[in-house]
Amino acid sequence: MKTRLMFALIFGLLLASGSALAGGDAAKGEEIASMDCIDCHGEDGKGDSDTPPLAGMDEAYHVEQLKAYKSGERTDEGGLMAMTVEELSEQDMADLAAYYATLK
Repeated sequence: MKTRLMFALIFGLLLASGSALAGGDAAKGEEIASMDCIDCHGEDGKGDSDTPPLAGMDEAYHVEQLKAYKSGERTDEGGLMAMTVEELSEQDMADLAAYYATLK
């Protein structure tokens, strides 16, 4: 019985640590944003009349939208977003989403 309980506890901890590693790194996301995103979305992530805000956006939703731009499922006038996300990895997208989620 103790062996099963110990195994279940270790398995649960491994699952929890794996999901934590899969998340984004906000500091890395800030670096990426400073190179690729602030020209349009602003340093504060609030956008303007032509560009939507990213500050405070739900991480999962943000990643979903970035993937949609990359796949061509979602488009924007001029295709700027498709060009911007073209070289982003899934981890880069998670990092960006984590960063923007920290902004108010």
